[in-house]
Amino acid sequence: MAGRKKTRTLPAFVVSGTSSGSGKTLVALGLMEALRRRGLVVQPFKAGPDYIDPGLHSLLLGRPSYNLDTWMMGVKGVRRTFSSASDGAGCAVVEGVMGLFDGKGGAGGEGSTAHLSKSLGLPVLLVANAEKAAQSMGAVVKGFETYDPSVDLRWVVFNKTGSERHEKMLKESLRGSKVKLLGCIRRDASLAIESRHLGLMTAADMGGEWKEFVKRAGDAVESSVNLDALIRGSKTPLDFVIPQPVCPSRVRIAVAEDRAFSFYYRENLDMLVSLGAGLVPFSPLVDKALPPDIGGIYIGGGYPELHAKQLEENRLLRDGIRRAAEAGMPVYAECGGLMYLGKAIEHEGRVSRMAGVFPWTTRLLSKRKALGYREAALTERCPFLKKGKIRGHEFHYSEMNREAGLEYAYALPGPDGPMKEGFVYKNALASYIHLHFASNPSFAAGFVALCEKMSGRKS
Repeated sequence: MAGRKKTRTLPAFVVSGTSSGSGKTLVALGLMEALRRRGLVVQPFKAGPDYIDPGLHSLLLGRPSYNLDTWMMGVKGVRRTFSSASDGAGCAVVEGVMGLFDGKGGAGGEGSTAHLSKSLGLPVLLVANAEKAAQSMGAVVKGFETYDPSVDLRWVVFNKTGSERHEKMLKESLRGSKVKLLGCIRRDASLAIESRHLGLMTAADMGGEWKEFVKRAGDAVESSVNLDALIRGSKTPLDFVIPQPVCPSRVRIAVAEDRAFSFYYRENLDMLVSLGAGLVPFSPLVDKALPPDIGGIYIGGGYPELHAKQLEENRLLRDGIRRAAEAGMPVYAECGGLMYLGKAIEHEGRVSRMAGVFPWTTRLLSKRKALGYREAALTERCPFLKKGKIRGHEFHYSEMNREAGLEYAYALPGPDGPMKEGFVYKNALASYIHLHFASNPSFAAGFVALCEKMSGRKS
């Protein structure tokens, strides 16, 4: 039975960019901090298949940040997630992905920030790096304005400006445009987040610098951006569905959560809970044993290669996970989790032993190995769901040596026919693909049901 609906009006908008590196994360975090300082309860979101930015949002605001992706979740899915997560908030901020119109590709624009903004009916604030241009930025903004007129592009913030004169020229370049200048943020080397191979540094890796960075970002936005105009101009009537009570948990599932493994779609975790799973966090870095009375294990992505020595030294837990898999316990692992379930990780000349559930060794590369959306057709060997399709995203700098005799749960379209992915041993499934369960909730339901069955309880 669907929950009851109610309508509320609250400030809600999308922060997008002309491209990656335009400064949208800086502006999004600065806006979240500035709005938080005003006493607003800010609900954060991230467009696309990203994990690091949602982690930064959540650490800043103390609320889970949800990914919104129209290709993986569908339009109804992103609307449902946006509605349920924003209920009770005083403001909603959606950080975009790459440039405004970048997504999966194709005429429909699925997966892009533009498609998401139209699906949610939200106005867009464009962040443009003006470091090396002045009047020409007007042409850039005009191009974004006219490329798809159905996108509600209302404001622009110019980033990395150099002087008052520069900012005056930028303002004049917008004459005749419907896009309003909301502010200019001066060039400042301290307003940058360090990057690594999978993207920006996580907040945990920034350490004590994180609080200072957020303070500087909030100060920059407060002093440079017209917040009153943004709040006033972004008030949007939104329909909310009052959620039904969550069913009581029937099985405990251990979820790896530490500095080595932190990449999870919040929606995936919520879905497991809604299906009757009690999620129990554990750390492959420090815990010597799995949590007691569990029926399954979920190991997400992250940076296991950066913590390979500590993971190797924690032999007790590695052995415990291998024994659990040998006994038939359901284990679901993605990307970094796949690396951990293998025999070893090779990184910077060192080979570190891992759990050994699967026979492969993964090796880190200097160049990106894979990036893109994936749609997997499930095979009979999939332990959680025997047929159907499910969508996700793949992004990694490592490669594995595929051993002969591996069984496969996924078939992916390839130039020379179906490609095999999703590696299976007993009830353990490991893949480089980060699945979004909203694309096929039956997969998550099958995982929970098998965990319950194998824990000795009735399914």
